Amino acid sequence: MKLITVQDLWKSYQEAGGRLEVIRGVNLEMEPGEMLAITGESGSGKSTLLHLLGMLDSADRGEIYYQNRLVSLRDRNIHRFRNQTVGFVFQFHYLLEDFTARENAAMPLLLASGDLQTSLREADILLQALDMYPRREHYPNQLSGGEQQRVAVARALINKPAIVLADEPTGNLDARHSEELVELILELNRGRGQSFIIATHNRDIARRMHRHLHLENGVLQPFQN
Repeated sequence: MKLITVQDLWKSYQEAGGRLEVIRGVNLEMEPGEMLAITGESGSGKSTLLHLLGMLDSADRGEIYYQNRLVSLRDRNIHRFRNQTVGFVFQFHYLLEDFTARENAAMPLLLASGDLQTSLREADILLQALDMYPRREHYPNQLSGGEQQRVAVARALINKPAIVLADEPTGNLDARHSEELVELILELNRGRGQSFIIATHNRDIARRMHRHLHLENGVLQPFQN
């Protein structure tokens, strides 16, 4: 069974000069446990595509299936699907400044279950695995950029999502922390079979994924060297 199937996906936005087509007839199939990189120039629509796949935005037309189930932003319980099936890691970590690393990581599970103690316990397990346990009681402004992204990864993983969508996750990191994050993603795939779609402008990162696609003029196709 395919993890994700996308059929003839289109997305455009109204601009002063008319409609701007950002996504044009995208088709995609992805297997469970696969790591997929999507590259493209700035403004090429990588973020838009991830937002469509993550049910953060709706397409003009086309269909998205998760494990053979048609999913739409109009679905009654789409917030529950998004919380439990999809994990997000963004270029900007979007951690809650008034919450500790532990509390930030626990938040999606707390929202899903209402069980604070279980949520914190699961957050501790993930932070331990991500080498962040000693820093679990620190607030975001007390953490380095690389540490903040590790907390964001823990937050993305806590509900055991089928897929993690990562939008330029190394964009604000220096070379050392970028390499650490990429190694972490690779290890999560090897050790847990975690599926990832990573939008990146970094082709060195893209080459380390199982498959590399390129988005240009709204069209998604295999990357050609």
